Amino acid sequence: MAELVVGDLTVEVDEDGFIQEPEKWNELVAKALAETEGVEEMTEEHWKLVYYLREYYQKFGIAPMIRKLCKETGFPLKKVYELFPSGPAKGACKVAGLAKPTGCV
Repeated sequence: MAELVVGDLTVEVDEDGFIQEPEKWNELVAKALAETEGVEEMTEEHWKLVYYLREYYQKFGIAPMIRKLCKETGFPLKKVYELFPSGPAKGACKVAGLAKPTGCV
């Protein structure tokens, strides 16, 4: 198992970079994960998506369908890919500290 070191915090990640200890997630961890996805700076729009994903996951135990994500955040799919170039499942869910979504490669 690989590790991501953020300041004095060490977080285990799987082979795709998804954190294995969601209780260790915080905004600094999110920023470090974002950098691994090519996102240099987390803007207000990035955080809106991340916090929506976290809230949905905490409520339902799964990541939302892409259509629901777009409808609830008001972002068209194209915008989601602009914010997280590797996509809503691989990029945004990873940064949000969610488990790797089913079907995510």
